[in-house]
Amino acid sequence: MPKEESFAVNRIKSVGFALRGALLLVRTEASIKIQVFLAIAVTIAGFYYEISATEWIFQVFAISMVVGIEGANTAIEKLCDFIHPDFNERIGFIKDVAAGAVMLVSIGAIIVGCIIYIPKVF
Repeated sequence: MPKEESFAVNRIKSVGFALRGALLLVRTEASIKIQVFLAIAVTIAGFYYEISATEWIFQVFAISMVVGIEGANTAIEKLCDFIHPDFNERIGFIKDVAAGAVMLVSIGAIIVGCIIYIPKVF
């Protein structure tokens, strides 16, 4: 019987798997590349316009929600394609709902960005 690893070793391995997944996501998905570019752009804008701590909280939360939901969407799509590689109406529904979730969170992030930056720019 294999020896159980300690809690700390398991957590370190889990972080390694998560980092690997994040890198795979950024390397392989065009939509994430765009979202990461936009995240970098608004982060630079945040420093330029010296946004408040509260605005940073909302901005970081919005960015992390979009990127996180996009990651979940990608995982759902890959799982669906693995389970049922051919077109299937029910699989299509699942994939559309997941993509819709990304769109809704993205709209929320755009609204947050507008609330933060429109008063500073105009």
